[in-house]
Amino acid sequence: MAGGTGGCGYRAGMPASVIVLAHGPERHLGACVRALLAQAPAEVIVVDNDAAPGAIAEVGSLPGVRVLRPGRNLGYAGGCNHAAAAAVGDVLVFVNSDAVVRPGALAALVARVAAPDVGLASGSIRLADAPDRVNSAGNPVHFLMFSWAGSFGEPAGGHQLPTETASISGAAFAVRRPVWDQLGGFEPAYFAYGEDVDLSLRAWQAGYRVVHEPAAVVLHHYEFARHGTKHYLLERNRLMNLLVLPERRTRRLLAAPALVVEVGVLAVALRDGWAGDKVAGWRWLASHRRELAERRRAVQAARVVPDARLVARLHGPLDPPAGLGPGVPAPVSAALDRYWTWARARIEAAA
Repeated sequence: MAGGTGGCGYRAGMPASVIVLAHGPERHLGACVRALLAQAPAEVIVVDNDAAPGAIAEVGSLPGVRVLRPGRNLGYAGGCNHAAAAAVGDVLVFVNSDAVVRPGALAALVARVAAPDVGLASGSIRLADAPDRVNSAGNPVHFLMFSWAGSFGEPAGGHQLPTETASISGAAFAVRRPVWDQLGGFEPAYFAYGEDVDLSLRAWQAGYRVVHEPAAVVLHHYEFARHGTKHYLLERNRLMNLLVLPERRTRRLLAAPALVVEVGVLAVALRDGWAGDKVAGWRWLASHRRELAERRRAVQAARVVPDARLVARLHGPLDPPAGLGPGVPAPVSAALDRYWTWARARIEAAA
């Protein structure tokens, strides 16, 4: 797939600004930043996103580290945008504060996004307590915009070749500055979760490839429920992606299964005690419907690749690995897969 604008003239050795957000106690921030500095980036930017007192003190004075203090928690999306606006590098590399890059990881990511047709590249994210096991080798995206850590728990040895992926993992990824600017960075309304899916699918829509780079090994101290409002943000932002990213014909074909699945998700939320978060997400979407409509128009106007050429990248069954949220009954997953096979054929036939 041909790349979008702004890809010419870059090389594997171009300088990179690495962006790390700090929030709360940050037990792994020191190890994260020191591992990054060992790979000689142009700079490491640490954003004080309401970090605990003293959390940034041990890294803030290190040579090559710049601390930004916006004065409030901007969320993942807003914090990344804030740092990107201040960064000097030709490549932006985003690394979670609980992730530690292995030697050569930054160079591998920079080399991968030097290709003009590559928009985003994420690394081989490994489980820190089991470094031979995958945390993410690129994330699948379901046609109803669920997403999860791809290949979670699998042996890393089975993922040694660069591959295209529906979505990056936000734990560690790189993007050339012109691509970031063209895409407009993250949408701040997401705050946290789902913004990686949005950015990745918009990169595909702009004509870029999204790639998993196995040579960029990153050890991630992964915690599924790190954020107290994760269920609210995950569900609200998933629906935001569903309302904004697909073309009109695609949205119409997805309306029926989306409504059925909403009933199922609400039942799970009632069972597990987060129904209030689910309903709050609906309320937010309803109260921001005009803004969502405006953003949908902007996203659709910017795309150059239609859904007919992209639906093959979306996942049919809803089958995340065990441990990543509530399990989905096999008959439900199979029914969704059958529906997607039918709907995808119609979307592709309309090209």
